[in-house]
Amino acid sequence: MPDSAAFFDLDRTLISGASVFPIGIEAWRQGLASNSDVLKWAMAALSFKIIGDKGDASDEIRGTFLTRIAGSPVGALEAVNTAVLPKLVARVRPESRNLIAMHVDKGRDTWIVSASLQDLVEMLANSLGMSGAMGTRGEIVDGFYTGDLDGPFVYGAGKAEVIEKLAADRGYDLERCYGYSDSISDLPMMETVGHPVAVNPDSELESVAHERGWPIVIFARKTKRAIAVSAVGAAAAGTA
Repeated sequence: MPDSAAFFDLDRTLISGASVFPIGIEAWRQGLASNSDVLKWAMAALSFKIIGDKGDASDEIRGTFLTRIAGSPVGALEAVNTAVLPKLVARVRPESRNLIAMHVDKGRDTWIVSASLQDLVEMLANSLGMSGAMGTRGEIVDGFYTGDLDGPFVYGAGKAEVIEKLAADRGYDLERCYGYSDSISDLPMMETVGHPVAVNPDSELESVAHERGWPIVIFARKTKRAIAVSAVGAAAAGTA
């Protein structure tokens, strides 16, 4: 088995923009969200696109969504996920696909680590040929969502928690692992691996990356090429 892996945040890292808006629209179509919910999530997505993830909005949105799906059958979320998946696949950055392929060529496993619900991110990982995904799990009793969590909220410190558990289960050497994210909220995840890489970072993560000498990459927003801002070459090549 591989002794190392590469972990990818979802929003603004693996994909362009935020996943919450297409998920919210489809949840509204399926009757799992109100007009006011979708408006709130649209504003949060716009804020996220402009200033990045500051934490509070993500917690609120996740809590609202879990409350909304309480009592819903599992099949209702499966319908949302099936409809949203092509939209997320279309948003996957070409640079991200190249990184995934590079790590696979180097013999590493590749994982999505996201606060989004497990079933959706697992479907996305499978469609991209990745090893798997670690997302937030909603509690299910007798085929219905309760509105509570089943395990950690995979956000902030929760991402580090699930990565550490996966590494222990699979025998990954975390010092040989890579982590990619755009947001300061993922600092715990970035500190867990030996090779953190800041991707289109918000100002706080950019500052930390400069202070600690982490590679910073800017994935071009209007072209299909990546621009190396600092010493990404050595990190990406896996020479360490």
